[in-house]
Amino acid sequence: MSERDARMALCCAVEPGNLELTRLVAQHGAESVIAALQAPDSKSRWSRRARSVDLVAVQRATKVNRLRFVVPGDDDWPDCLGDLAEVEPVQEMGGVPFGLWLKGEPNLATTCASSVAIVGSRAATAYGQSVATDLAAGLGLHRVSTVSGGAYGIDAAAHSGALATDAPTAAVMAGGLDSPYPPGNASLLQRVAGQGLLVSELPPGEHPTRARFLARNRLIAALSPVTVIVEAAWRSGARNTVSWAGALHRVVAAVPGPVHSATSVTPHRLIREAEAVLCTGPDDVLELLAPLGRAPVPRPDQRRRLDELSPDELAVYEALPARGRRDAGEVSLRAGVSLPGCLALLDRLAEQGLVAQVEGGWRLVRAEVGGRS
Repeated sequence: MSERDARMALCCAVEPGNLELTRLVAQHGAESVIAALQAPDSKSRWSRRARSVDLVAVQRATKVNRLRFVVPGDDDWPDCLGDLAEVEPVQEMGGVPFGLWLKGEPNLATTCASSVAIVGSRAATAYGQSVATDLAAGLGLHRVSTVSGGAYGIDAAAHSGALATDAPTAAVMAGGLDSPYPPGNASLLQRVAGQGLLVSELPPGEHPTRARFLARNRLIAALSPVTVIVEAAWRSGARNTVSWAGALHRVVAAVPGPVHSATSVTPHRLIREAEAVLCTGPDDVLELLAPLGRAPVPRPDQRRRLDELSPDELAVYEALPARGRRDAGEVSLRAGVSLPGCLALLDRLAEQGLVAQVEGGWRLVRAEVGGRS
């Protein structure tokens, strides 16, 4: 049996995130570990499953469903998954996956090299879904991929936002890729596979379980340098992903929400306890992604033209009515400047396009009327 086949067999025989066996594979190789599990005298809890693995059937299902199986060392394999070998366990889980099934054309390593994990509540509010969609779409415009879990709520909104910009997106699943879960997101996940990738460490035919969702979360956190949590209640699977991101020394960001919403509890707590950076949009995330020493992402200039005026120029400008005209003498009186000085200031404002001389006096240029205060 080759190392690749041995890793596929282990994915079939052992539940994801098994610390003991992932460490044994790192020390002795997959061929040695699967042979030991399949030995007649093995006492491991996984031996029965290991002996029942029909590798030919799994390989056939992989081909029929147009999947590919990748292992460490393959071009598709993201090196960042290696960090899982060193991290402290979360809920007694951990370890580098033995291999991954992929569905979709993009290269997984390339897709994840510039990516952000966006996670949150399945029972998301309209606000949370809108934020997740806008966040993924805004990042997609900068060719930043989105990684999420394909679930209802925030996950689905994030994938949809990425798809809207033709940016790659990866959905990491907790079951086999022959039957993506949840069924209600089947059309969305089909679109994800068409533009991006479906990812799982479980073979075709396997269904999600609570433990598999928790194990899946470590992959979402490991694949991206930044994890953003949009909405999550006090007890949430998204909180588990954030715990993995923190353990992996990834950057964590949280989107604030309405203070009366139960789905704001976890993001607000993470921000308050300095476990997450406050995030209000794509620009905040792009800054977090930028290497140290790079200039911050340019922000829209909030200054107005009036901010550059001297006190006397502003006084003359404000002495003009919002509508209509006023002669220079009246402007001089209202602004508290001499008439010659007022005329000079009016000429200066006219050069800047803020006022114009008309028959019977001076008026504001219409484009600036709405922004005078």
